[in-house]
Amino acid sequence: MLPIKIANTRNCARIFCSALFVLAAMAAHGGAIDMPDPEEWLVEAEAAYDKVTSYTAVFHKQQRVAGKLLPKETILLKYKKPASLYMRWIRSPYKGSELLYVPGWNENRVMAHRGGILRFFTRNLDPGDPGLMADNLRPVTSTGIGYLLETVAINIRKAIKTDELAFSVRGEETLYGRNTRVLEVVFPNQRLLDHNGFRFVINQDLESNILIRIRVSDLDNQLIEDYSYENLNLDARLTDADFDPENPEYHF
Repeated sequence: MLPIKIANTRNCARIFCSALFVLAAMAAHGGAIDMPDPEEWLVEAEAAYDKVTSYTAVFHKQQRVAGKLLPKETILLKYKKPASLYMRWIRSPYKGSELLYVPGWNENRVMAHRGGILRFFTRNLDPGDPGLMADNLRPVTSTGIGYLLETVAINIRKAIKTDELAFSVRGEETLYGRNTRVLEVVFPNQRLLDHNGFRFVINQDLESNILIRIRVSDLDNQLIEDYSYENLNLDARLTDADFDPENPEYHF
């Protein structure tokens, strides 16, 4: 009987924590808070992203891989739909590294090199190559504000179907000079492998409705993933030259 008691205790703790998150948000707003319908909110966010064709940003990334929280990465990002991607690491620990991916080009491989003296050694790798995946939870091709939205949508819709979703607004926050709405998504009855994490905290730009940050935590409130987009320019007019290894600004 002991395992059953432990399981029941953990489930009660999860539900209690979820209730506390919602109550805290309500208290911050004087007891009244606008609670959007999760599905309607997703549809609006997806409609906003559908209008985007290309963008640039400074991409901040931190992940916990194999139980270890890795250093933050800061990356200049260029993205053009459907999935063209240029990345240059602009701060340590990988400063000077570059990566280029264009669907259908280079045998659908990633062209990449490290920074420093290793910049002279450019490699062509499958996006799922073990060398690229060593310090990543997912392939580099799963990068961008569209993938961030997709991750949120998949997890929320899965939880809606099983009626195990706590969805709340925590208020507003200025992030990278943008006014954002902060939303919290908790999966109180999370089962192993059902979701990417136990708790999501999301920043949504109020002007564009684009999601510009997501923080994912586990049951022990340990950070699993943190992705955010600074200096997001949704009006960037990117051309083929932005995804050409011969671009004089690049070092492939």
